[in-house]
Amino acid sequence: MTTLGAVFLPYLPPERLQPIVRAADASGLEELWLWEDCFRESGIAAAAAALAWSTRMRVGVGLMPVPLRNVALTAMEVATLERMFPGRVRIGVGHGVQDWMGQVGARVESPVTLLREYVTALKALLSGETVTTEGRYIKLRDVTLDWPPAAAPEILAGAIGPKSMRAVGEVADSAIITAGNSPSALLGHRKLLDEGSTAAGRPPVPVVVYLHAATGPGAAERMERERTTWGYESIVDRSVVGDAHAVAAAVRNLADAGADTVVLQPTPDDPDPEGFVRFVAHEVRPLVPAG
Repeated sequence: MTTLGAVFLPYLPPERLQPIVRAADASGLEELWLWEDCFRESGIAAAAAALAWSTRMRVGVGLMPVPLRNVALTAMEVATLERMFPGRVRIGVGHGVQDWMGQVGARVESPVTLLREYVTALKALLSGETVTTEGRYIKLRDVTLDWPPAAAPEILAGAIGPKSMRAVGEVADSAIITAGNSPSALLGHRKLLDEGSTAAGRPPVPVVVYLHAATGPGAAERMERERTTWGYESIVDRSVVGDAHAVAAAVRNLADAGADTVVLQPTPDDPDPEGFVRFVAHEVRPLVPAG
């Protein structure tokens, strides 16, 4: 019952994307996820290329920082991708790293308010509605997409704090949870998301969770460097190191805690990114109940 994916990390140069996309698509990987981290690579440009280079897999972008992007522009870009590659686009938005938003003069006083207004407007535009709104941050006057998608794609949103989690449950179609969360932590996040959904009179939102993963020679050493980079006191239950059986067990634990999609996040210094996506598709996938 679990969808399985992998991340193309933006620590790799953009020209490394094509061979990894081709390896992922040929191997049968369900989803390849991209990040729009400042100041590395564009989520939309990379997603368009990945979709064009592949034939069947879905491509996710998680997350695009909403303070950096006018909502009408994002709606135009998402609609274009969905019309060209229907059913293969998964777009996630979020607050963005606040220090980065400050660097570009886009930091806002209330990220939760912005996210709520942004997701609401974005979903309406992608549904083909004419949108007029005068919110605290989102201001639109009679805006209608000329080329809305035939069916509006889901809009995912990510968050970390309790207020943001509840807001995601209120307005987003699915939630994205960052790597470094144990199954018990995920249960807590799931509760907050459900509180938001219940308050809005909506059903619970599906959850996408990233999972730090390393396999092959030097995997433990690479994961220890990840622990240091992310500032974790312990990597126990926050990541998985080992063969396909170990990785699949960690995926199943997250699924039991409420994850609908688990996206395996390799270490930035993984020596074989193409091999990693093949590993996920060929070795881990058969050991996890399919979505």
